[in-house]
Amino acid sequence: MKINFSAPTKNKNGVTALAVTEAEAEVSSKSAAKTEPVLSPIVAEWDKESGGIIVRALAHHRFKGKMGDELEVILPTSKGGDSASSLMIFGMGKVASLTRAKVGEIGANIAARGLGGNSSAIEIDLDSVAASLESGKEKPGLSLAEIAAELALGAALRSYRFDKYRTKIKPEEQPNLTSITITSSDAAVVKSAKAAWAERESLVEAIEFTKDLVSEPPNVLNPISYCAALERLKIAGLSVEILDDKQLAKLGMGALLGVGLGSPHRARIAILEWNGGAKKSKPIALVGKGVTFDSGGLSLKPAKSMEDMKWDMAGSAAVVGAMIAVAKRRARANVVGVVGLVENMPDGAAQRPGDIVKAYDGQTIEVLNTDAEGRLVLADVLSYTEKRFSPSIMVDLATLTGAIITALGHENAGLFANDEKLAAAISAAGAEEGETVWQFPMSDAYDKMINSTIADMKNIGDGTSGSIVGAQFLKRFVKDTAWAHLDIAGMAWSDKAKGTSPKGATGWGVRLLDRLVRSYE
Repeated sequence: MKINFSAPTKNKNGVTALAVTEAEAEVSSKSAAKTEPVLSPIVAEWDKESGGIIVRALAHHRFKGKMGDELEVILPTSKGGDSASSLMIFGMGKVASLTRAKVGEIGANIAARGLGGNSSAIEIDLDSVAASLESGKEKPGLSLAEIAAELALGAALRSYRFDKYRTKIKPEEQPNLTSITITSSDAAVVKSAKAAWAERESLVEAIEFTKDLVSEPPNVLNPISYCAALERLKIAGLSVEILDDKQLAKLGMGALLGVGLGSPHRARIAILEWNGGAKKSKPIALVGKGVTFDSGGLSLKPAKSMEDMKWDMAGSAAVVGAMIAVAKRRARANVVGVVGLVENMPDGAAQRPGDIVKAYDGQTIEVLNTDAEGRLVLADVLSYTEKRFSPSIMVDLATLTGAIITALGHENAGLFANDEKLAAAISAAGAEEGETVWQFPMSDAYDKMINSTIADMKNIGDGTSGSIVGAQFLKRFVKDTAWAHLDIAGMAWSDKAKGTSPKGATGWGVRLLDRLVRSYE
């Protein structure tokens, strides 16, 4: 999707999107015959030429101007035009409640509507946005240029497609929309919007890289090919280090290596570093679970539960995307991303229920269920990252438990932390970017559930409090560092288009992590 910013083009043979706030729509609906809504000069001209069709449509459909409200008005064919132009009226809700995330969702809704139409281009009339915002007493916390950039961000994210393996696409499935232009009659706003978009455009690239990784089939993406893809990120300014299975064995990473014993694709750890902060300042550490396919191992999953397990590496992909984002915007911080990459398969060499493994930090684990493998991967990666890099904070992301979906559905990720200040920072970052979290309790009572009679711990509890028990397990491998765990099992993939994400991989976590890093710069 090509995003442009310009002065109004007055294109009367395409689609123009117009903003109406909730308060503005309320005024027009009460007395439509006497009070016209505040329209941009361009749309007001169209309304006049069409004999007032726009104002009548607003009244007839009782348009409320709420977030998500949309109304399309087909205007009479302009002289010499080949097709009728149309006006897409979109609700902006309450002005005071506008956030980056909400504006982005508006942009996504506009793009979604356009992708299902016949027009190749849409213009979002920023003058109408300005007029709508000025019509009320309340003012948004975002500048007009920021609103323009966030509209563009949402539109670009919603336009993502993964068609790499589709050899035949039906014409009706191929979107005609190729560009969105955000227009303003104020040249200064256009200039500022372009600057604001430049940084967000890099964020889109990072999120799309994440989505591509998660969308790849498991016969293509495995620990080895994953690392090959990461090696190419050196051109973005990241340093990339790969630890192979022999190095991991020498380091004593028995927990991580045990998970991959049944696969011909041996385990790897990939380390991405960005050093944009003070030379001696401690880095922010981002850790990701990268199980490129999870069959469950010998504790084999049911066939239906296995269909989606190519995205069991989504936590690692989010970390990779965040590292790309901080590098592309040249963040003034030191950040390290460490991802553990394995494939969990059953064969004669695979780990067995009842095995005991020794982790990197020397603790022993009784593996009672080989399908509780993500925590084994993260155990070694967390303790290694803490020891090697002495980070200021450490955040891990993992599609760790199905139990988190039972608790939170697909609306929030689960947050667990040993530090309330870090937990608050993550919650704030998620709220600002529309990647929301919900914090769960942790305590000694939950921790006791994973005590083992023959090892230091076991990798599952008694079947209750599954997500909390998983987090308690990880906590045992973090010493003094401020740490948080995000269980993103319900957020990594969507079976339907929603918000800024089309159906499929969501890229969840990249924006949250990037915003979190900003808060520490």
